[in-house]
Amino acid sequence: MEIVGVGQTDYVRGTTRTAATLLVEAVHHARTDAGLAASAIDGVILAGGLGKVEDLTAGLGMGEVGWTGRVELGGASAVAALAQARAAIVAGTARHVVVATARLGYSGNRLGSGDPAVADRVAALLPFPELRRDLEQPYGLIVPMQYYALQATAWRHDYGIEDGAFAPVALAARAHAAHNPDALMRAKPLTRSGYLDSPWICEPFRLLDCSLESDGAAAVVISAEGAPGSAGRPAVRIAGVREGHPASPDDVAGRPDLIEIGLTRAAEAAFEEAGRGPDDVDFAQLYDCFTYVVLRQLEELGFCARGESPAFVREAGIDAGGRLPVNTHGGLLSQAHVMGMNHVIEAVRQIRGEAAIPLDRTRTGIVTGYGDFGDGALAVLARG
Repeated sequence: MEIVGVGQTDYVRGTTRTAATLLVEAVHHARTDAGLAASAIDGVILAGGLGKVEDLTAGLGMGEVGWTGRVELGGASAVAALAQARAAIVAGTARHVVVATARLGYSGNRLGSGDPAVADRVAALLPFPELRRDLEQPYGLIVPMQYYALQATAWRHDYGIEDGAFAPVALAARAHAAHNPDALMRAKPLTRSGYLDSPWICEPFRLLDCSLESDGAAAVVISAEGAPGSAGRPAVRIAGVREGHPASPDDVAGRPDLIEIGLTRAAEAAFEEAGRGPDDVDFAQLYDCFTYVVLRQLEELGFCARGESPAFVREAGIDAGGRLPVNTHGGLLSQAHVMGMNHVIEAVRQIRGEAAIPLDRTRTGIVTGYGDFGDGALAVLARG
Protein backbone atom coordinates (compact mmCIF):
# COMPACT_ATOMS: atom_id res chain seq x y z
CA MET A 1 0.00 0.00 0.00
CA GLU A 2 1.37 3.40 -0.97
CA ILE A 3 0.75 7.07 -0.32
CA VAL A 4 0.64 8.37 -3.88
CA GLY A 5 -0.49 11.98 -3.47
CA VAL A 6 -0.28 14.80 -0.94
CA GLY A 7 -1.87 18.24 -0.91
CA GLN A 8 -2.57 21.19 1.35
CA THR A 9 -3.98 24.68 1.43
CA ASP A 10 -2.02 27.70 2.59
CA TYR A 11 -1.73 27.72 6.35
CA VAL A 12 -2.97 31.01 7.80
CA ARG A 13 -4.06 32.67 11.02
CA GLY A 14 -7.37 34.21 10.00
CA THR A 15 -9.66 33.26 7.12
CA THR A 16 -13.23 33.75 5.94
CA ARG A 17 -13.18 30.45 4.03
CA THR A 18 -15.30 27.51 5.16
CA ALA A 19 -14.02 24.09 6.14
CA ALA A 20 -15.72 22.67 3.04
CA THR A 21 -13.81 24.90 0.63
CA LEU A 22 -10.53 24.20 2.42
CA LEU A 23 -11.13 20.45 2.21
CA VAL A 24 -11.94 20.58 -1.49
CA GLU A 25 -8.77 22.56 -2.24
CA ALA A 26 -6.50 20.25 -0.25
CA VAL A 27 -7.94 17.11 -1.85
CA HIS A 28 -7.75 18.68 -5.30
CA HIS A 29 -4.02 19.26 -4.77
CA ALA A 30 -3.52 15.72 -3.43
CA ARG A 31 -5.30 13.98 -6.28
CA THR A 32 -3.45 16.22 -8.80
CA ASP A 33 -0.16 15.25 -7.14
CA ALA A 34 -1.17 11.61 -7.59
CA GLY A 35 -2.12 12.19 -11.23
CA LEU A 36 -5.68 11.03 -10.63
CA ALA A 37 -8.96 12.43 -11.92
CA ALA A 38 -11.52 13.28 -9.26
CA SER A 39 -13.69 10.46 -10.60
CA ALA A 40 -10.94 7.96 -9.79
CA ILE A 41 -11.17 8.67 -6.04
CA ASP A 42 -13.60 6.05 -4.76
CA GLY A 43 -12.97 6.25 -1.01
CA VAL A 44 -13.14 9.21 1.40
CA ILE A 45 -12.11 9.31 5.07
CA LEU A 46 -12.20 12.46 7.18
CA ALA A 47 -9.55 12.43 9.89
CA GLY A 48 -11.25 14.43 12.63
CA GLY A 49 -11.46 18.15 12.07
CA LEU A 50 -14.34 19.91 10.34
CA GLY A 51 -16.48 19.29 7.28
CA LYS A 52 -18.44 16.35 5.92
CA VAL A 53 -17.78 13.60 3.41
CA GLU A 54 -20.43 15.10 1.13
CA ASP A 55 -18.42 18.32 0.96
CA LEU A 56 -15.81 16.39 -1.00
CA THR A 57 -17.93 14.07 -3.08
CA ALA A 58 -20.03 17.00 -4.30
CA GLY A 59 -17.33 19.67 -4.34
CA LEU A 60 -14.91 17.60 -6.42
CA GLY A 61 -17.44 15.89 -8.64
CA MET A 62 -16.38 12.39 -7.60
CA GLY A 63 -17.91 9.35 -9.24
CA GLU A 64 -19.08 6.24 -7.42
CA VAL A 65 -17.65 6.24 -3.89
CA GLY A 66 -17.57 2.80 -2.31
CA TRP A 67 -16.09 3.62 1.09
CA THR A 68 -16.60 6.57 3.42
CA GLY A 69 -15.61 7.04 7.02
CA ARG A 70 -14.64 9.41 9.78
CA VAL A 71 -12.01 8.89 12.49
CA GLU A 72 -12.52 10.74 15.76
CA LEU A 73 -9.35 10.27 17.77
CA GLY A 74 -8.35 13.92 18.01
CA GLY A 75 -4.74 14.34 16.98
CA ALA A 76 -4.35 10.59 16.42
CA SER A 77 -6.98 10.65 13.66
CA ALA A 78 -4.75 11.40 10.65
CA VAL A 79 -2.43 8.45 11.24
CA ALA A 80 -5.16 6.07 12.39
CA ALA A 81 -7.10 6.90 9.22
CA LEU A 82 -4.26 5.50 7.12
CA ALA A 83 -5.09 2.09 8.55
CA GLN A 84 -8.75 2.49 7.64
CA ALA A 85 -7.84 3.53 4.10
CA ARG A 86 -5.65 0.47 3.77
CA ALA A 87 -8.45 -1.74 5.07
CA ALA A 88 -10.84 -0.38 2.44
CA ILE A 89 -8.37 -1.14 -0.34
CA VAL A 90 -7.52 -4.61 0.96
CA ALA A 91 -11.25 -5.38 1.16
CA GLY A 92 -11.66 -4.35 -2.47
CA THR A 93 -14.21 -1.68 -1.57
CA ALA A 94 -12.09 1.14 -2.97
CA ARG A 95 -8.95 1.54 -5.02
CA HIS A 96 -7.90 5.14 -4.34
CA VAL A 97 -8.80 6.53 -0.92
CA VAL A 98 -8.34 10.14 0.12
CA VAL A 99 -7.76 10.96 3.79
CA ALA A 100 -8.34 14.62 4.58
CA THR A 101 -8.81 17.03 7.44
CA ALA A 102 -9.65 20.72 7.84
CA ARG A 103 -9.23 22.92 10.88
CA LEU A 104 -10.28 26.44 11.75
CA GLY A 105 -8.26 26.64 14.93
CA TYR A 106 -7.75 30.39 14.70
CA SER A 107 -10.85 31.71 12.95
CA GLY A 108 -13.33 29.22 14.37
CA ASN A 109 -12.95 27.33 17.64
CA ARG A 110 -10.09 29.40 19.04
CA LEU A 111 -9.24 28.32 22.58
CA GLY A 112 -7.31 31.48 23.38
CA SER A 113 -10.10 33.86 22.40
CA GLY A 114 -11.35 34.54 25.92
CA ASP A 115 -14.90 33.58 24.90
CA PRO A 116 -16.73 32.27 28.01
CA ALA A 117 -18.45 29.68 25.81
CA VAL A 118 -15.13 27.98 25.09
CA ALA A 119 -15.72 25.47 27.89
CA ASP A 120 -18.90 24.25 26.23
CA ARG A 121 -17.15 23.97 22.88
CA VAL A 122 -14.26 22.00 24.36
CA ALA A 123 -16.65 19.65 26.17
CA ALA A 124 -18.50 19.02 22.92
CA LEU A 125 -15.25 18.22 21.09
CA LEU A 126 -13.87 15.80 23.67
CA PRO A 127 -15.23 12.33 24.55
CA PHE A 128 -17.80 11.93 27.34
CA PRO A 129 -18.92 15.59 27.59
CA GLU A 130 -20.98 14.87 30.75
CA LEU A 131 -17.80 13.93 32.60
CA ARG A 132 -16.13 17.12 31.42
CA ARG A 133 -19.01 19.39 32.48
CA ASP A 134 -19.94 17.70 35.77
CA LEU A 135 -16.67 16.50 37.29
CA GLU A 136 -13.81 18.42 35.71
CA GLN A 137 -14.82 21.92 34.61
CA PRO A 138 -16.15 22.90 38.07
CA TYR A 139 -12.61 22.35 39.36
CA GLY A 140 -10.96 24.37 36.61
CA LEU A 141 -10.01 21.55 34.26
CA ILE A 142 -11.28 23.07 31.03
CA VAL A 143 -8.84 23.35 28.11
CA PRO A 144 -6.32 20.81 26.72
CA MET A 145 -3.16 22.31 28.20
CA GLN A 146 -4.61 21.79 31.69
CA TYR A 147 -5.13 18.07 31.11
CA TYR A 148 -1.66 17.72 29.63
CA ALA A 149 -0.18 19.75 32.47
CA LEU A 150 -1.38 17.09 34.93
CA GLN A 151 0.53 14.42 33.06
CA ALA A 152 3.61 16.55 32.44
CA THR A 153 3.84 17.51 36.11
CA ALA A 154 3.53 13.88 37.23
CA TRP A 155 6.22 12.82 34.74
CA ARG A 156 8.60 15.55 35.86
CA HIS A 157 8.05 14.66 39.50
CA ASP A 158 8.41 10.90 39.11
CA TYR A 159 11.51 11.02 36.91
CA GLY A 160 13.27 14.13 38.19
CA ILE A 161 12.98 16.04 34.92
CA GLU A 162 14.91 19.29 35.06
CA ASP A 163 13.58 22.76 34.31
CA GLY A 164 14.11 23.73 30.69
CA ALA A 165 13.81 20.16 29.39
CA PHE A 166 11.05 21.17 26.97
CA ALA A 167 13.07 23.97 25.34
CA PRO A 168 15.05 21.88 22.79
CA VAL A 169 11.81 20.63 21.24
CA ALA A 170 10.49 24.15 20.69
CA LEU A 171 13.86 25.38 19.42
CA ALA A 172 14.30 22.53 16.92
CA ALA A 173 10.78 23.03 15.54
CA ARG A 174 11.37 26.74 15.04
CA ALA A 175 14.78 26.18 13.42
CA HIS A 176 13.23 23.75 10.94
CA ALA A 177 10.36 26.14 10.20
CA ALA A 178 12.86 28.81 9.16
CA HIS A 179 13.58 26.74 6.03
CA ASN A 180 9.97 25.90 5.21
CA PRO A 181 8.07 28.41 3.05
CA ASP A 182 4.79 26.83 4.23
CA ALA A 183 5.51 27.44 7.93
CA LEU A 184 3.70 30.18 9.80
CA MET A 185 6.75 30.82 12.01
CA ARG A 186 9.34 30.74 9.19
CA ALA A 187 10.36 34.38 9.72
CA LYS A 188 10.31 34.31 13.53
CA PRO A 189 13.60 32.92 14.85
CA LEU A 190 13.71 31.64 18.41
CA THR A 191 16.52 31.55 20.96
CA ARG A 192 16.62 29.71 24.27
CA SER A 193 16.33 33.00 26.15
CA GLY A 194 13.35 33.93 23.98
CA TYR A 195 11.73 30.62 24.84
CA LEU A 196 12.36 31.12 28.57
CA ASP A 197 10.95 34.64 28.38
CA SER A 198 7.65 33.45 26.91
CA PRO A 199 4.79 33.71 29.42
CA TRP A 200 3.43 30.84 31.45
CA ILE A 201 0.14 29.51 30.12
CA CYS A 202 -0.40 26.63 32.53
CA GLU A 203 2.66 25.39 34.40
CA PRO A 204 4.77 23.60 33.36
CA PHE A 205 3.84 24.96 29.89
CA ARG A 206 4.98 28.29 28.56
CA LEU A 207 3.34 29.85 25.52
CA LEU A 208 6.02 28.38 23.26
CA ASP A 209 5.38 24.88 24.56
CA CYS A 210 1.93 25.01 22.95
CA SER A 211 0.97 24.32 19.34
CA LEU A 212 -0.25 27.04 17.01
CA GLU A 213 -3.84 28.11 16.47
CA SER A 214 -4.15 28.12 12.69
CA ASP A 215 -6.50 27.56 9.76
CA GLY A 216 -6.04 25.19 6.84
CA ALA A 217 -6.59 21.74 5.37
CA ALA A 218 -4.41 18.86 4.22
CA ALA A 219 -4.94 15.54 2.46
CA VAL A 220 -3.21 12.40 1.22
CA VAL A 221 -4.23 9.73 -1.29
CA ILE A 222 -3.58 6.04 -0.59
CA SER A 223 -3.60 3.45 -3.39
CA ALA A 224 -2.88 -0.23 -3.77
CA GLU A 225 -0.31 0.60 -6.41
CA GLY A 226 1.42 3.65 -7.81
CA ALA A 227 -0.87 6.26 -9.38
CA PRO A 228 0.07 8.06 -12.64
CA GLY A 229 1.60 11.03 -10.82
CA SER A 230 3.94 8.72 -8.92
CA ALA A 231 5.93 7.79 -12.00
CA GLY A 232 9.61 8.64 -11.59
CA ARG A 233 9.32 9.30 -7.85
CA PRO A 234 10.24 6.97 -5.00
CA ALA A 235 7.23 4.99 -3.80
CA VAL A 236 6.15 5.71 -0.23
CA ARG A 237 4.97 2.43 1.23
CA ILE A 238 2.91 2.05 4.40
CA ALA A 239 5.04 -0.67 6.00
CA GLY A 240 3.09 -0.74 9.26
CA VAL A 241 0.33 1.25 10.93
CA ARG A 242 -1.62 0.80 14.16
CA GLU A 243 -3.65 2.73 16.72
CA GLY A 244 -3.67 2.20 20.49
CA HIS A 245 -5.45 3.48 23.59
CA PRO A 246 -4.59 3.91 27.27
CA ALA A 247 -6.61 2.54 30.17
CA SER A 248 -9.72 4.65 30.95
CA PRO A 249 -9.11 6.58 27.72
CA ASP A 250 -11.56 9.38 28.47
CA ASP A 251 -10.55 9.89 32.12
CA VAL A 252 -7.00 11.07 32.82
CA ALA A 253 -7.45 11.52 36.58
CA GLY A 254 -8.82 8.00 36.99
CA ARG A 255 -6.07 6.31 34.99
CA PRO A 256 -3.97 3.78 36.95
CA ASP A 257 -0.83 5.10 35.25
CA LEU A 258 -1.34 8.84 34.79
CA ILE A 259 1.23 9.16 32.01
CA GLU A 260 0.30 6.05 30.06
CA ILE A 261 -0.41 6.70 26.36
CA GLY A 262 -1.90 4.58 23.61
CA LEU A 263 1.21 4.92 21.48
CA THR A 264 2.94 2.31 23.66
CA ARG A 265 0.70 -0.43 22.28
CA ALA A 266 0.47 1.05 18.79
CA ALA A 267 4.25 1.32 18.41
CA GLU A 268 4.99 -2.28 19.29
CA ALA A 269 2.41 -3.57 16.80
CA ALA A 270 3.32 -1.17 13.97
CA PHE A 271 7.06 -1.85 14.26
CA GLU A 272 6.42 -5.59 14.32
CA GLU A 273 4.26 -5.39 11.21
CA ALA A 274 6.89 -3.31 9.42
CA GLY A 275 9.72 -5.63 10.44
CA ARG A 276 11.60 -2.64 11.79
CA GLY A 277 12.46 -1.04 15.10
CA PRO A 278 13.63 2.30 16.48
CA ASP A 279 17.21 1.68 15.31
CA ASP A 280 15.99 1.53 11.70
CA VAL A 281 14.24 4.91 11.78
CA ASP A 282 15.91 7.72 9.83
CA PHE A 283 13.53 10.53 10.83
CA ALA A 284 10.38 11.07 12.87
CA GLN A 285 7.40 13.36 12.48
CA LEU A 286 6.00 13.31 16.01
CA TYR A 287 2.69 14.84 16.98
CA ASP A 288 3.58 17.96 18.95
CA CYS A 289 0.49 19.56 20.42
CA PHE A 290 2.84 20.33 23.33
CA THR A 291 6.61 20.02 23.63
CA TYR A 292 6.15 17.53 26.47
CA VAL A 293 4.28 15.16 24.17
CA VAL A 294 7.29 14.83 21.85
CA LEU A 295 9.53 13.81 24.75
CA ARG A 296 7.07 11.23 26.06
CA GLN A 297 6.59 9.72 22.61
CA LEU A 298 10.33 9.25 22.17
CA GLU A 299 10.24 7.14 25.33
CA GLU A 300 7.23 5.02 24.45
CA LEU A 301 8.49 4.51 20.88
CA GLY A 302 11.58 2.83 22.33
CA PHE A 303 14.27 5.39 21.54
CA CYS A 304 15.02 5.66 25.26
CA ALA A 305 13.59 4.65 28.62
CA ARG A 306 11.03 6.61 30.59
CA GLY A 307 12.54 9.76 32.00
CA GLU A 308 15.50 9.66 29.62
CA SER A 309 14.12 11.62 26.65
CA PRO A 310 15.65 14.97 27.70
CA ALA A 311 19.09 13.32 27.71
CA PHE A 312 18.35 11.58 24.39
CA VAL A 313 17.41 14.88 22.77
CA ARG A 314 20.47 16.60 24.20
CA GLU A 315 22.97 13.88 23.29
CA ALA A 316 21.58 12.38 20.07
CA GLY A 317 19.97 15.51 18.64
CA ILE A 318 16.60 16.03 16.97
CA ASP A 319 17.60 18.77 14.55
CA ALA A 320 18.24 18.08 10.86
CA GLY A 321 21.82 16.99 11.55
CA GLY A 322 21.04 14.91 14.62
CA ARG A 323 20.69 11.18 15.18
CA LEU A 324 16.90 11.46 14.85
CA PRO A 325 15.61 14.53 12.99
CA VAL A 326 12.17 15.37 14.37
CA ASN A 327 9.47 17.48 12.72
CA THR A 328 11.59 18.78 9.90
CA HIS A 329 8.71 20.96 8.65
CA GLY A 330 8.28 22.80 11.96
CA GLY A 331 5.44 20.67 13.28
CA LEU A 332 2.33 21.89 15.03
CA LEU A 333 4.56 24.13 17.11
CA SER A 334 5.98 26.18 14.24
CA GLN A 335 4.44 25.18 10.89
CA ALA A 336 0.69 24.86 11.52
CA HIS A 337 -1.85 22.79 13.41
CA VAL A 338 -3.70 20.66 10.86
CA MET A 339 -4.51 17.69 13.11
CA GLY A 340 -1.12 16.18 12.25
CA MET A 341 -1.87 15.61 8.57
CA ASN A 342 1.00 17.99 7.79
CA HIS A 343 3.27 15.49 9.56
CA VAL A 344 2.20 12.75 7.14
CA ILE A 345 2.81 15.07 4.19
CA GLU A 346 6.29 15.96 5.45
CA ALA A 347 7.20 12.29 5.85
CA VAL A 348 6.13 11.58 2.27
CA ARG A 349 8.12 14.54 0.98
CA GLN A 350 11.21 13.43 2.89
CA ILE A 351 11.10 9.95 1.38
CA ARG A 352 10.48 11.39 -2.08
CA GLY A 353 13.36 13.87 -1.70
CA GLU A 354 10.99 16.86 -2.01
CA ALA A 355 11.21 18.33 1.51
CA ALA A 356 12.36 21.88 2.25
CA ILE A 357 15.11 20.42 4.45
CA PRO A 358 16.40 17.32 2.61
CA LEU A 359 17.92 14.75 4.93
CA ASP A 360 20.79 12.39 4.20
CA ARG A 361 18.88 9.30 5.36
CA THR A 362 15.24 8.88 4.34
CA ARG A 363 14.61 5.20 3.70
CA THR A 364 12.41 4.73 6.78
CA GLY A 365 10.41 7.37 8.62
CA ILE A 366 7.71 7.32 11.24
CA VAL A 367 4.67 9.51 11.82
CA THR A 368 2.73 9.56 15.06
CA GLY A 369 -0.63 10.84 16.18
CA TYR A 370 -1.55 11.73 19.76
CA GLY A 371 -5.13 12.62 20.52
CA ASP A 372 -7.57 13.65 23.19
CA PHE A 373 -6.35 12.07 26.46
CA GLY A 374 -3.73 9.71 25.11
CA ASP A 375 -5.07 7.92 22.03
CA GLY A 376 -2.08 7.09 19.87
CA ALA A 377 -1.23 5.94 16.36
CA LEU A 378 1.98 5.15 14.51
CA ALA A 379 2.69 4.72 10.80
CA VAL A 380 6.01 3.34 9.60
CA LEU A 381 6.65 4.65 6.07
CA ALA A 382 9.36 3.21 3.85
CA ARG A 383 10.82 3.84 0.45
CA GLY A 384 9.53 0.92 -1.58
